Amino acid sequence: MTELRLVQVDAFADRPFTGNPAAVMPLEEWLPDETLQAIAMENNLSETAFTIPTQDGEADYELRWFTPTTEVVLCGHATFASGHVLMEERERIRFRTRRAGMLEVRRDGDGYAMSLPAWKPEPKLLPNIVEALGVTPVETLWHEQRYGLIIVEREEEVLNLKPDFGALAADGDVLTIVSAPGTRTDIVSRVFAPGAGIDEDPVTGSAHAVMVPYWAERLGRDRFTAWQASRRGGYLDCRLEEDRVILGGKCVTTVEGRLRF
Repeated sequence: MTELRLVQVDAFADRPFTGNPAAVMPLEEWLPDETLQAIAMENNLSETAFTIPTQDGEADYELRWFTPTTEVVLCGHATFASGHVLMEERERIRFRTRRAGMLEVRRDGDGYAMSLPAWKPEPKLLPNIVEALGVTPVETLWHEQRYGLIIVEREEEVLNLKPDFGALAADGDVLTIVSAPGTRTDIVSRVFAPGAGIDEDPVTGSAHAVMVPYWAERLGRDRFTAWQASRRGGYLDCRLEEDRVILGGKCVTTVEGRLRF
């Protein structure tokens, strides 16, 4: 029987049962992809992060992420959670990923700051997504990693969304972001990925990798606050530094144990 360490972390959270839960599973070497996928399905969280240590001096760990149904290009909250689990006495951890480049999590006061690539979206008509959301957008934008950004006028429109998840899933593995100027924070958003097995993601770091370049230009400043208005909800401090998005927040460990199979 194989035993693996499993840690469940609420990311972008300052207390349990808020933010976005992720499973973090440190490995010594990669298991077969089908095993990683089966473990992620068993965990049944929006993401399970798997890491292995490196010895090349460029990165501290290699990192991959799986939803219950698929491996993803980038997952911010599970990277944040992985930094929290593996930081120990370090001040920062660098992760090498397969399709999102090098990512970093470092200590920042009583929380952490995470560096992600800035994925600036471009204007594009997205009629199927708009119809599935049932909104009247101000702008619609797209990033080639299959992120759709829908901008609406008011926070209330974001809060009151009732998407047709079946229609959204028909477009496949697309991360759909709906965002507006906020009232309690500078911006507000909700994020949907039914094509990847997640109807609504609670707090999504990678979505902010797409939103931050857009909102920095629209707001005319490179620092602002964000609220992802899911049922669990989460606050993020956002900063644009050249071609990087820096996201700040806290993490809370909620479960530690062993997975046996």
